[in-house]
Amino acid sequence: MTLTHSQTPLLVFMLAATATALALSGWQPYDRLTWLMEVLPVLIAVPILWLTYKKFPLTTLIYWCIFLHGLILIMGGTYTYARVPLGFAVQEWFDLARNPYDKLGHFFQGFAPALIAREILIRHQIVKGAKMLAFIIVCIVLAISATYELIEWAAAVAMGQGADEFLGTQGDQWDTQSDMFMALIGSLCALAFFTRLHDAQLRKLA
Repeated sequence: MTLTHSQTPLLVFMLAATATALALSGWQPYDRLTWLMEVLPVLIAVPILWLTYKKFPLTTLIYWCIFLHGLILIMGGTYTYARVPLGFAVQEWFDLARNPYDKLGHFFQGFAPALIAREILIRHQIVKGAKMLAFIIVCIVLAISATYELIEWAAAVAMGQGADEFLGTQGDQWDTQSDMFMALIGSLCALAFFTRLHDAQLRKLA
């Protein structure tokens, strides 16, 4: 499989937009260490995508998912999740008890990995059968979500009170469980609403 010419301008745009967003967000973030921890997945993903796109190019849908997820992480790192202005607006609109922006992040933490896992499993022919494929994908998403929560726990232990901005629990004792639930919902939405589009793009890529 090779990178299609139609993807090249799109990927250049995404790379430039991501680099610009990183530069702007890193100029004066609310908390430097929190910013670094939140954008670290982006800093890891970009070089991996750059190094592998010739041998294993992804569908356009997957690149869009990764790009949008990256912007969500960058925004969260800039303000910390509990202080993102968009979250305060949503909080006011729906009369919520807390800033819900972190739930958007965890929704995409399920949405994007679900489609990424689906693409890898299908293209490498690892799983056969639509039902088993969906089951394995959801399991992978929940494993990723649980791993992230373990990382947050480790950060809390290592940093003490300094981890509050990174955790962003806002006093919610069920924050960990609701984060994983949002990732589950994200994975189910990805599979329910984007499977047909994903399959069409996979056929074109092949």
